[in-house]
Amino acid sequence: MKKFAVIGLGNFGATLVRALAEEGHEVIAIDKEKERVQAIGKYTVQAILADATQKRVLEELGLDKMDAVIVSLGRDLGASVLVTLYLKDLKCKRIIVKIANEDHRRILERVGATDIIFPERDTALRLAQALTTPNIMDYLPLTPEYSIIELAPPKNFIGKTLGELELRSRYGINVLAVRQLVPEKLIINPGANFVIKDSDILYVLGKQEDIEKLK
Repeated sequence: MKKFAVIGLGNFGATLVRALAEEGHEVIAIDKEKERVQAIGKYTVQAILADATQKRVLEELGLDKMDAVIVSLGRDLGASVLVTLYLKDLKCKRIIVKIANEDHRRILERVGATDIIFPERDTALRLAQALTTPNIMDYLPLTPEYSIIELAPPKNFIGKTLGELELRSRYGINVLAVRQLVPEKLIINPGANFVIKDSDILYVLGKQEDIEKLK
């Protein structure tokens, strides 16, 4: 079990609180709107009606002991910057900030955000991948440069070893893991002699342009 704090209980923040709670983690939730705090209370160990841009509010919560603090304040860049600065001052281990655009990314990284999430962009990219490349089952952008994809092997992969496919030398990508469905098993860092079956799922890391080559 881990401990999290979620600041901002709009659609994204509230959904995150529920998901974390359902996974068995302890969650503190903070928002300045009473209705939002009341609606999410049953999923939290503490639901707080407060303005997180007031530093004393954050100081009293022991947020430095959390595994991560997630800031989800919509398009209010000023509030996101203030809260991120305060969390940095409080020496929080991990500060995850939801952004509205790439300009926000640069500012928030400079003031102390350790992780940036951009849900609208990431969802659109996943949908584009699913629509245009059926073999790509999921798509996780890690940075503007690198992504991890969940790949159902194309027909020309099946029956070949990873060494024969030469994915690293031909495409510049790395197979991090293979999830076998028959029998069900996860293989981390599979070797060059691993033979791919049609029921396998590959987890692949690479630069965006290299993933495009693979597609």
